[in-house]
Amino acid sequence: MGNKIFDKENLELLCCPVCKTSIKVNENKDFFKCLNESCNVSFPVYNNIPCILNEQNSIFSNEDFARENDTFFKLSENKILKTVKSAFPVLSLNVSTKVNYNSFAKNLLKDNIAGEKKKVLVLGGSVIGKGMSEILAKYPDSIEFVETDVSFGPRTMLICDGHNLPFKDASFDGIIVQAVLEHVLDPYACVSEIHRVIKMDGIVYAETPFMQQVHGRQFDFTRFTHLGHRRLFRHFEELESGAVCGPGMALAWSYKYFLISFSNNKSIRKVLDGFARITAFYLKYFDYFLTKKKGALDAASGYYFMGKKTGRTLTDKELINSYAGAF
Repeated sequence: MGNKIFDKENLELLCCPVCKTSIKVNENKDFFKCLNESCNVSFPVYNNIPCILNEQNSIFSNEDFARENDTFFKLSENKILKTVKSAFPVLSLNVSTKVNYNSFAKNLLKDNIAGEKKKVLVLGGSVIGKGMSEILAKYPDSIEFVETDVSFGPRTMLICDGHNLPFKDASFDGIIVQAVLEHVLDPYACVSEIHRVIKMDGIVYAETPFMQQVHGRQFDFTRFTHLGHRRLFRHFEELESGAVCGPGMALAWSYKYFLISFSNNKSIRKVLDGFARITAFYLKYFDYFLTKKKGALDAASGYYFMGKKTGRTLTDKELINSYAGAF
């Protein structure tokens, strides 16, 4: 099955992440080249997946993907250990993503013309995000998803870095960035790129943690309060926002990391992790009740934001006045 990135209309959206000039794929589809002679950068294709990186401005390199090194996701994770871990209850619970994605699709397709297909960019899309299965299956004739990541995965169509997206201005009708912005070095630069490549009136959907411990090894950098998350997307008009993972999940995660902090031994830490899951998994279910409370805006594990590109920027005074937490 071919990679949709190589479809003619998608090829026309691509540009050099270094200079933003158009790029062209060769006849054998094994590399792309920038058409700007003063730039003249080439971008390789590995296993039918283009790797279009600005290497000078990325912590990843073409060599990482040529050698299939672990980038964000650990490709070499032990399968037996993975199976054992899956037998234990999880501490995470995303209480509203399915509803949010239905709302995203509704806003995206609001004025859709019959037969028209909206194009949605997914950043961090090498695997299906929490709650995304339904929207991926429900709109095959009206939404086309272009799934990108800095990791190889079952759904990766293109390797790219969010700090320098290899797409022309106003290329997409919608963008999804779920559980990604905490893992980039400069989330403001990434959101600026999102704003650049989304069309006017395009819809963005983001989920980003607040009360969560490190969960991406060396690739975990930033957390946002509800207002901090809103300011990150200040160049978008807000359609919806709120807690997506609540205080119960935040408490369960804190308990787990409290326990595993007692030992530096990997085996003991795995035992403590299992014990924490068995004894605290139920805390997350309180979030079905708590996430709609004002206090959740101050204590949630993570937040979501859905917005529209309208050309208007939220001022910092408006931001401060929008506080709706418990205090």
